Amino acid sequence: MQRSVLISSALSVLLLTTAACGDGGSSGADGKTEITASFYPVAWLAERVGGPNAEVSVLTKPGAEPHDLELSPRQVAGITETDLAVYVKGLQPAVDEAVAQHAGDRSLDVSTLVEPLPADDHAHEEHEGEEAHEHEGEHDPHLWLDPSRMATVATGLGERLAEADPDHAADYRANAQQVAGELKTLDGEFEKGLARCERKTIVTSHAAFSYLADRYGLEQVSIAGIDPDSEPSPRRMAELSDEVEKLGVTTVFTETLASPRLARTLADGAGVKTAVLDPLEGVKEGSGDDYLSVQRRNLEALRTALSCS
Repeated sequence: MQRSVLISSALSVLLLTTAACGDGGSSGADGKTEITASFYPVAWLAERVGGPNAEVSVLTKPGAEPHDLELSPRQVAGITETDLAVYVKGLQPAVDEAVAQHAGDRSLDVSTLVEPLPADDHAHEEHEGEEAHEHEGEHDPHLWLDPSRMATVATGLGERLAEADPDHAADYRANAQQVAGELKTLDGEFEKGLARCERKTIVTSHAAFSYLADRYGLEQVSIAGIDPDSEPSPRRMAELSDEVEKLGVTTVFTETLASPRLARTLADGAGVKTAVLDPLEGVKEGSGDDYLSVQRRNLEALRTALSCS
């Protein structure tokens, strides 16, 4: 509550200056549609669908863990001025709050475009001596890890941009069709690549891969819950070690932006190896990767760990 008061106070000072700066998605620069994207996957999609008629600003810095995002007053002011805020509700509370207060009718929660999955947050329930986080009735926000759902989001985003900028509606729809086609091709690669595997269980650092597992017939076992910073109890770690041995798991997956400590501890205790499975919550600054290249690397990591033919 105190943070909201401070942001609101600073916001009144910044509203008149932010439009000229472009920080956080101010409206009308060069006649382009201004899109404010909450973090990398939706920014990548917005850039592809928006094309040359849109300018995309990203709230989460490259290489930063998006769950931990705190917005500056300037970023909140930018959300107030943007033509369209694109985000995934439930992933970044600070973004959810700012959008609800300042861009409710100029926003797109992309999770509304696909069938959601419930949050798999058992790690919180296993905390000992701590108050468990409540996730009952909430949805898993990590929908972007399923290329088929991302294709649906691309189409929906194209329609929303066509509505916001009718003069370029045909361009947005054409761009959306093209990127949706690329995502459907990627979906086909995953289906083929994971069709014949000796194992179906993936052990992940946090519960980010439910949509991917749901799409391709895998089972996710996660160390942490929806929030990668959640800490499982010693009892939960012992249960995971037993499960790894029982299921014949050969690999515990680490991530690119979150600490690998717990995953390595589990792997060492179970006598198995580690590999990277990227939840694609961001790419490091200067990286030549994009959504498609990281997903294809994820596919190869899965095929190796699951002994797919």
